[in-house]
Amino acid sequence: MNRRRSDLAVARRRMVEDQLRARGIHDAHVLRIMEVLPRHLFVDDTLTARAYSDHALPIGEEQTISQPYMVALMTQALDLTGEEKVLEIGTGSGYQTAILAELAGRVFTIERIPSVATKAKERLDAMGYSNIVFRCADGSLGWKEMAPYDRILVTAGAPRVPAFLEEQLKVNGIGVAPVGESESQSLVKVTRASEGLLERVLCSCTFVPLIGREGWSPGEVG
Repeated sequence: MNRRRSDLAVARRRMVEDQLRARGIHDAHVLRIMEVLPRHLFVDDTLTARAYSDHALPIGEEQTISQPYMVALMTQALDLTGEEKVLEIGTGSGYQTAILAELAGRVFTIERIPSVATKAKERLDAMGYSNIVFRCADGSLGWKEMAPYDRILVTAGAPRVPAFLEEQLKVNGIGVAPVGESESQSLVKVTRASEGLLERVLCSCTFVPLIGREGWSPGEVG
């Protein structure tokens, strides 16, 4: 068991050095937490050996845990200082949720698939996180009752920047979302100014589609 833990720790360090730091991830807090957070606990046991590899992995229900680099890039773009109130759209495995919980003050996370939401909550509760609030609902609408937020992270591809970002972000707040076609998007960072949203494209990306009233309908994505 100790040998296995050692091997996994080495895999995490290599992930941070080769996939993150070498590709421009520079936020020391993001690098630190991703070096210690056991990503392998967020995937099926059969995928443990691939948990720290440079790609997304399936978690069931046609959902994925994102590539480590993409997780790091999105988190770094949020520019977290430790006190923020964050909304996450798409709990998924809970890996990104855990990183946000480590680096922000409080995290509100929404997952639309009940089985995925339940599994993530059980996992994160067992890991001892007490600053996460869970909801199973249509994430394309945000979480108006708990707004406004300092940061909003959308972890599924939307056809356009979701309207709720402008409505639910605080002025000077930051949002990050994949925007574009259902199978290929651009990662967009938005800043809420008094006159509206200012947008900047960070890179190309591919996420599962954001299903919901303000996203894609199931029929549009097959």
